[in-house]
Amino acid sequence: MTARITISPADYPDSPLAQALKQPLLLGLFLPIQSGGWSPSTLPRTTDWTFEYNKALTLKAEELGFDLAFGLAQWIGKDGYGGELKYREQAIDPFVTVAALSSVTKRIILISTIHILYGPWHPLHLAKFAATLDHISGGRFGINMVTGYAPREPKMFGITQIEHDARYARAAEFIGIVERLWASSENVTIDGEFWKLEEAYVSPRPKYGRPILVNATGSPAGFDYAAQHSDLVFITSPTGAEIEAALAALPDHVANLKARAKAAGREVRAIINPMIVCRPTEQEAKAYHAAILAHADTGAVQGFLAHHAAGDSQAWKNHKGEHRVLGGNIQIIGSPEQVAEKLIRLKQAGIDGVQLAFFDFKPDLDFFGEAVLPLLKQAGLRI
Repeated sequence: MTARITISPADYPDSPLAQALKQPLLLGLFLPIQSGGWSPSTLPRTTDWTFEYNKALTLKAEELGFDLAFGLAQWIGKDGYGGELKYREQAIDPFVTVAALSSVTKRIILISTIHILYGPWHPLHLAKFAATLDHISGGRFGINMVTGYAPREPKMFGITQIEHDARYARAAEFIGIVERLWASSENVTIDGEFWKLEEAYVSPRPKYGRPILVNATGSPAGFDYAAQHSDLVFITSPTGAEIEAALAALPDHVANLKARAKAAGREVRAIINPMIVCRPTEQEAKAYHAAILAHADTGAVQGFLAHHAAGDSQAWKNHKGEHRVLGGNIQIIGSPEQVAEKLIRLKQAGIDGVQLAFFDFKPDLDFFGEAVLPLLKQAGLRI
């Protein structure tokens, strides 16, 4: 297991990741590939889980100059999280979605979440599939490798949940094997603790050493894994979704992650997920937010909170139920100037990029592009 790839796609000057990292603040879109998006509210909106809707969003984001588009993965039973909405019952798979998007986009980086410890995944499968998508997309494919925190999800695959830190030990072996397969020009035989391969080989070769590797985490074990293996790390505010509290806590949180990466001889970039509620004036933005909350689907909110409470996620432990109606990791509500100011402060807090979500994705993304993006360019956060 010593033949790991230690080089990142960011080390290739012409790679899509290296080009994206020229931006002072990476800009990503968190695609709503699940029904209800991030907000269990019944306020009317266009947001839709279908591929055509998400394709249109991705193309718009690419037109606006966004660097990333990202899809989450979930395994939820009938009725989703419940409520009137049957929140997130409908959800298209992010891996398949990203594969389809790679053929209709040209520049934007496409990242798929994959629960690598569930069901059919073997390191050889992922190494082959990811190398193929890397080839098709021209090096624009990224994998958000997660271990899963909710006990009912692995049960759907006939397995029981593995203890938190032990999951990361398995994940480390998994990605170590995958990296070795990408690096080797010969057949590979591995007798690991959890996976075995005999005379295995992967082609085509990834264009820039390997695909982009991503992790979403907030625990010490997760930070150690990310420091060793990830290019981009989706972090969670350790104090919850309230923006001022998050801004106060994030500098130390991000510094901890980056110190672990530096000790491993690597560099990682920290990404966070703001939910943006923006209107021409602060008063209008607050009214929009109030309308979203007034239409809360209480049953869906309770179902979502119960799902999280049953799991062992450490990243979301300080996130309050009152913030789940709007959703997002942190929430930014205000005029274009106020939204831009908060994004500038996130950069000052050590954040390297934002993965944006909206309540009504199509019109809200359009307005962000018209009203907020020029302010970020004026502030020097976008080139």
